[in-house]
Amino acid sequence: MNFITKLIDFINGIIWSNNILVALLIGTAIYFTLKTNFMQFRLFKHMLKSVWNKEDEGKGVSSFESFCLGTACRIGAGNIAGVVAAISVGGPGSIFWMWLVALLGCSTSFIESTLSVIYRKKDSNGEFEGGTPWILEKKLNKRWIGVFYAIASIICYIGAIQVMSNSVTESFESAFHINKFALAGFLAVAVALTIFGKRNKIINVLNKIVPFMALLYIGVVLIVILKNATLVPLVIKNIFYQAFGGEQIIGGALGGIIMQGVKRGLFSNEAGTGNSNYAAAIADVKHPAKQGLVQAFGVFVDTIVICTATALVVLLAGDQGDLTGMVLFQESLKSHIGWIGIPFTSITIFLFSFSTILGVTFFGRNALSFISKNSILNIGYKILIIVMVFQGGIQENQTVWALADLGLGLMAIINIGCILPISKDAIDSLKDYEKNFLNQGKHKNVLENLAEEK
Repeated sequence: MNFITKLIDFINGIIWSNNILVALLIGTAIYFTLKTNFMQFRLFKHMLKSVWNKEDEGKGVSSFESFCLGTACRIGAGNIAGVVAAISVGGPGSIFWMWLVALLGCSTSFIESTLSVIYRKKDSNGEFEGGTPWILEKKLNKRWIGVFYAIASIICYIGAIQVMSNSVTESFESAFHINKFALAGFLAVAVALTIFGKRNKIINVLNKIVPFMALLYIGVVLIVILKNATLVPLVIKNIFYQAFGGEQIIGGALGGIIMQGVKRGLFSNEAGTGNSNYAAAIADVKHPAKQGLVQAFGVFVDTIVICTATALVVLLAGDQGDLTGMVLFQESLKSHIGWIGIPFTSITIFLFSFSTILGVTFFGRNALSFISKNSILNIGYKILIIVMVFQGGIQENQTVWALADLGLGLMAIINIGCILPISKDAIDSLKDYEKNFLNQGKHKNVLENLAEEK
């Protein structure tokens, strides 16, 4: 077991510590931004409309439901802990670089999600399924790589589930002094009641949780902003000033500031890893590009909205001494809204983490279905999820967390290698969408036309 742990850490060191993956994702995002003619800026208004516009959707999963599913996996405890870590290590300037990587990453999310809709298929029940594994199989004829990607997905999700569960129990134990064992049991039961049932049960639950948790969190942050309205311009100015080193540039700290923002931005929105592809593929839309725009907007919400909200809470609170991590956020929020900031943090962590657990469980089930349709295997997977929720709630396993990092890294490498050579298909889809839907308003079913051509 010790050998396996060392091997995992060694591979993660190559992928993550040397910034190989960071460079790959950033380079890809810049390339797609240029190739799509800065679509995330040109079409931002339409991105927003696409989330709620139902005029060209069928009777299946809507764009909004797919958006909630994808956003559930993006928004998690990392939107708080990750942002606080970036500020603690890289200072306020790291937030600027987090914004930049998110804005660039919107184009990557558009490309990968659009391709997922183009190369999806219907299962035996007539429901859509798709994602990176299906692209590898249908377009590139590389099913074996698709299987490898699906396995990496499941490994990543199992690790993420454990960490999310642990975040919930630690937060509630700290705030309310509730026994971890009882909390872990409650969370495991709640997850079990949701994942055992109809395929769309998870989607229906997330359709209610995600908008509520986002509005609740943003609502509280708006109160904080209004209370500190005169300080907000100074904080924003300082973010831009520190982003380029400020007075620290002489000390060579600029590189560290940039990398903290870049890494936390990538880890948060996950554009380029292929995670959102599972959500994009199931949406019942008539044009692939529309769903690409929806998922691109998800990247914006995750980082520009939620992560920025966290950053403002911390930065507007001023100096909090040597506090770091979740404690720093809790105390910062407490300084703004009083003692209620502590329980509010715990409730937020619960909503963020619970939605992420459900989202990645759904994604993992899709990945498993690509490998095998065996119903017994599917039941075994659900049982494993419940066990990991309970185990993670009691005690975090560092080896499993390292496995999650490894799985995510492998997913990103395979996904980028998959979408880069065929990105023209998504770019052509965008051109067609702009020509026939935006400029002329024609609502033909492009997916049906594609199917006829094939």
